[in-house]
Amino acid sequence: MKKQPAEWQLILYIAGQTPKSVKAFSNIKKYAEEHLKGKYSIEIIDLLVNPKLAEGDQILAVPTLVRKVPEPIRKIIGDLSNEERVLVGLNIKSLVSEK
Repeated sequence: MKKQPAEWQLILYIAGQTPKSVKAFSNIKKYAEEHLKGKYSIEIIDLLVNPKLAEGDQILAVPTLVRKVPEPIRKIIGDLSNEERVLVGLNIKSLVSEK
């Protein structure tokens, strides 16, 4: 059984308060509360405010969710409405089945 990380660092890149960005944030917040309660942080980076920050994680589309920790880095593009895809993409799904 894998050791779970103490904290999951998630970064959500958006471009303004668009409906898609708002939906992406509410979706990831819901999934994190359900599956990572007390073990995650979500940072929101608005590329309209800080466009240079897109270079570091090579963001090509928004919204994009980046999992920084645990490594390896993973990215998911879109409004994150497909819970199964998000959980598998972030590699949370395997943790859920180990409970």
